[in-house]
Amino acid sequence: METYQYSKSRELFQRAAKVIPGGIYGHLGPANGCFIPMEAFPFFSDHAEGAYFWDVDGNRFLDYLCAYGPNILGYNDPDVDRAAMEQAKRGNCTVAPSSVMVDFAEELVDTVAMADWAFFAKNGGDVTSLAIMTARAATNRKKTILVRGNYHGVAPWTQGHGCGGVLAEELSNNLYVDWNDYDQVESLVKKYPGEIACFMSTPYWHGNFTENLLPAHEYWQKIRKLCTDNGIILAIDDVRCGFRLDMEGSDHYFGFKADLMCFCKALANGWNVSALCGTEKLRDAVNNVFFTGSYWMSAVPFAAGIVTLRKMKKLGGPAVLMDYGRRLTSELVKLAAARGFELVISGVPTLWYMRIADDPSLSLHQRWTSECVKRGVYFANHHNHFVNYAMHDKELNFTLEVADDAFKALKA
Repeated sequence: METYQYSKSRELFQRAAKVIPGGIYGHLGPANGCFIPMEAFPFFSDHAEGAYFWDVDGNRFLDYLCAYGPNILGYNDPDVDRAAMEQAKRGNCTVAPSSVMVDFAEELVDTVAMADWAFFAKNGGDVTSLAIMTARAATNRKKTILVRGNYHGVAPWTQGHGCGGVLAEELSNNLYVDWNDYDQVESLVKKYPGEIACFMSTPYWHGNFTENLLPAHEYWQKIRKLCTDNGIILAIDDVRCGFRLDMEGSDHYFGFKADLMCFCKALANGWNVSALCGTEKLRDAVNNVFFTGSYWMSAVPFAAGIVTLRKMKKLGGPAVLMDYGRRLTSELVKLAAARGFELVISGVPTLWYMRIADDPSLSLHQRWTSECVKRGVYFANHHNHFVNYAMHDKELNFTLEVADDAFKALKA
């Protein structure tokens, strides 16, 4: 099978490095250690459609990162983009918000089981920060319990000691526990009575470079009761999982009710909007937090979000994605075994994590994913993957063909 070359991508990166710090900054940049080996990955895209994107060299990739999650219906979904363009003609960023904001809030509140209200922003990190501020405003407390290894954005409170530009005092009210360890949470609640404002976590543990872990039996039910009994706000960061497990929210999927829910990524199929949803008891608290931005009431993403939510429901919701993910991961495991490798799958089929277990250093897995990328299937070696509604049997079969050829390349 022919493999890709990236001469134009590399030339463009040299230009970018002169005018943009790092050439490409953040998690999409090659300096972060996520693209190993770097020569296997494209750096710049040209266009995208459905389940695919094309790089500046004209190479086509079946994208299992889905732009790190936002691409839920497929790139350039015609229904979503039509609604966005129609709204753009009417107005987008205006001095008074568009009525479509109310329509979107109503749609979201009608969709998410726990939601009595919705507050909009732009990035997932905006609404995780707003959730912490809302919990503090509601309780008049300072401390937050967080799970080690969870990602909640890039605000200083989300980062660690020693990270550039982060002060120790910005982390001083964070308390950390291991995932699935209820006893650690209970111990902190006893140690700091009346001081903890919030417990925040993702619905299950989807860290990087390691297996993803589902909640233990009744973990969330016990956490819910502990928070209720001690006046602690339970906030769920559903930015990554949102609408990929359950249209009603990932708390609903795991059988409990959060006080606050953070959404972004799949919310509008790539149009930039995020949302904090909350229960009635926190309406006054969030209303008393000053949190805003110049583009947070842009109407175009709201119009896109309404259509995205409605279309996901019409297409059958996460059950459709679950079916594709189960079939794909099952076949990948079989392919690996037939070639003499153990491929471990973890997490949920709609956003699964995988690694070749034969080499704990991950170098073998990095080689395999890079061989897949060079053949047109965009896998990651560090992150969970995503499926979307534009992926069908044709995409599944192509993935398996590429994956098998990549396994053979490891043996060569």
